[in-house]
Amino acid sequence: MADVLTVERVASIDAVPGDVWDACAGPDNPFMRHGFLKAMEDSGSVGRKAGWLPQHLVARRDDEIVGVAPLYLKTNSYGEYVFDHGWADAYERAGGRYYPKLQVAAPFSPVPGPRLLSQDPLVRQALARALAQTGEQIGVSSVHVTFATQENVEDLEAAGFLIRQGYQFHWENRGYADFDSFLADLASRKRKAIRKERAQALAAGLTIRALTGEELTPEIWDFFFRCYRSTTDRKWGSPYLTRSFFDCLGAAMADSIVLMVAYQDGAPVAGALNLKGTDTLYGRNWGALGHFPFLHFELCYYQAIDYAIAHGLSRVEAGAQGEHKLQRGYLPSATWSAHWIADPGFRKAVADFVNRERAHVDAMMTGLSEYAPFRHDMQADDEAVG
Repeated sequence: MADVLTVERVASIDAVPGDVWDACAGPDNPFMRHGFLKAMEDSGSVGRKAGWLPQHLVARRDDEIVGVAPLYLKTNSYGEYVFDHGWADAYERAGGRYYPKLQVAAPFSPVPGPRLLSQDPLVRQALARALAQTGEQIGVSSVHVTFATQENVEDLEAAGFLIRQGYQFHWENRGYADFDSFLADLASRKRKAIRKERAQALAAGLTIRALTGEELTPEIWDFFFRCYRSTTDRKWGSPYLTRSFFDCLGAAMADSIVLMVAYQDGAPVAGALNLKGTDTLYGRNWGALGHFPFLHFELCYYQAIDYAIAHGLSRVEAGAQGEHKLQRGYLPSATWSAHWIADPGFRKAVADFVNRERAHVDAMMTGLSEYAPFRHDMQADDEAVG
């Protein structure tokens, strides 16, 4: 008799033991860990009020949990970074109801990684099918899986999802011994510009420390939340993350956090939050309590590169958007999302859009790569290897 595989929905991450969830997710991506997702729920950063209602999928083979997916019922499109506001507007102008929808994601985190969490490909395929079935059962307009791995995308496409391509800017470690050896790979003019930026960023007598583990005290989180609010107040008017999120995250994952803090006369004045995976440093939030020219670049990009080199990490992913990252050594890298659309006519329109958009994204990535700051002989070597 074959093993019986079932998939159910649960209303809280607490329905799955942390060690079981993490065994399904694997160790590589900190944003899929039980501790990160639980910090979101426990702090109220996600929930009914935030428009992110947990509906996580849990796959069982007989009584054993063998797969999970972080699923949310959404009443808005905030905090996703794969923008579908245009789709929502078009569908509602045509008389449809776009919200609520279902979203598989790391909330408020444009970080590529697995979304169908299992070590078993058959379970991942079952989770992909279950997402479409859940959309049908609930009667939502759509199901969206954002910043998924290509492996997940293949399973989702087989389950009837449309595939959308985007891009981010990532830094790759080519075995550098230190920051100067990275700079040696750049064209002379770019190398000089970065050195000048780094000097100007620290010209106000700033010093920088990378804090982790027990160094992440409540006082440090108080300070960083002020930094975070300084950015969100300027950009969006209200924060996605609550103050208690940072306490919850620190309690659950302190050794995976790298908080770059700039000090002036012994007082912290700016910070950049990173999470560390097995081979990647992921940049997330930043803010400053004052105006410091070029400090954003120093804390978010150059310090991250320094840290990755020193700790033998392969990559730095510094978040969504930002062509300005290109001149600082961060190159275009494809990202993927998958979308199940219930209405056949709307699905046809979205399919046409994502196909046309993909050609545009491919052209943009090719064009941007031509402006990479690396020496021409370095780029020629890369093309020869490729």
